[in-house]
Amino acid sequence: MPLAVLTEARRVLQVCPLAAQAGVTVGLRETAALSRCPDLHVEVVPAPEAQAIWAELLEQLYARFSDRVDGRTGGVAFLTLTPSGARDLAAALHAPVGLAPSRELAHLAALRVPPGEVKEAHDGNSAEQAFLKLTPLTHLTALGVPLASLEKLHFLGLRDLGGLMVWSPAQREAFLGVDVGKRLNRFLKGERTTAVEKYRPGQVLEASLAFDLPLTEPAQVDAALRDVLPGLIAELRGRLAATLTVHADTIGGRLSGTRQLKWPLDDLALTRVAGLALQDAAALPLGIDRLTVQLGGLAQPGRMVGLWAGLADLEVTKTVLARFPEALVRVEWLDPWAYATDAQYAWVDWLTGQVRHRDLTPRWSWSLKPAVQRDRAVQRVLAFFEGRDP
Repeated sequence: MPLAVLTEARRVLQVCPLAAQAGVTVGLRETAALSRCPDLHVEVVPAPEAQAIWAELLEQLYARFSDRVDGRTGGVAFLTLTPSGARDLAAALHAPVGLAPSRELAHLAALRVPPGEVKEAHDGNSAEQAFLKLTPLTHLTALGVPLASLEKLHFLGLRDLGGLMVWSPAQREAFLGVDVGKRLNRFLKGERTTAVEKYRPGQVLEASLAFDLPLTEPAQVDAALRDVLPGLIAELRGRLAATLTVHADTIGGRLSGTRQLKWPLDDLALTRVAGLALQDAAALPLGIDRLTVQLGGLAQPGRMVGLWAGLADLEVTKTVLARFPEALVRVEWLDPWAYATDAQYAWVDWLTGQVRHRDLTPRWSWSLKPAVQRDRAVQRVLAFFEGRDP
């Protein structure tokens, strides 16, 4: 049976070989995919669940294959591997793998190989040029070319990158746009990305709890979650988590649910979100033998303490003050609770500390209310007719 995975926007995210043979491609809407393949079975994967699965896969790649893994774009991962390691990776994940000295060439090579195999793009002027000329237009999305531009190129009769390489750089920029054209021109000139950053492990925190008897009541699940989650919060150590995934091992297999998280995180909030994720998995009627909770998308919260934090210790401060002695000023707080803004703080010289009036100094432009202005105008008119001094 042909299968396809859809995003929350009901667009095709991934297809199996049978669906691809029927004409289903990535990016199609659900209605268009079903029109090309009426027997297509579609499954919508929510964005939080997809992010959690992708984070778990990156952890596996780091643990089994390489310490340099970059998977910032969902569905595409770059690793530092040997040829034998690339073959092992393709066989283990049944995924297309491209092997090349640069990330761009490796991505293009992976798009031109069936799942479970490895294609190597050799480095060199002649070999690389021959490889690039045969690159289909549909694969240029790996270089940042949008699908709309590829459809226009296809309408002009182009079928591969070789036809686009005949154009001049100015023609490519004019047709594809300045940003896309410049990016493509730099690639064709030989600019490549060769480095892969080291992967930071521990991006997924996990805690599990097994039970002697299957859980079938909501009260039992709440008690189990209250036992599991405090340990995860302690392991966070002040970090933030983007997703919470709950895996329930049942008699029918493993069922999972994922929910997005918002700051701040506490025991009650995480317990409630975990309960909702487990409710989405619909695992309780089958009986839960083992409960696993994962926190993914870990990040360190940042706090901006000031615009020029630690500026006195930087060498650039001395350079600026040497050339422009009056360029830098500091803020001296007078009364933070004052009603008048100019009474709250003042600008002082960076070196001498003397008050300096600048354009940035807040000043109120006081203006009377319309009712007060109208009343004063009436009083001046009455004073004129009564012969009094207004």
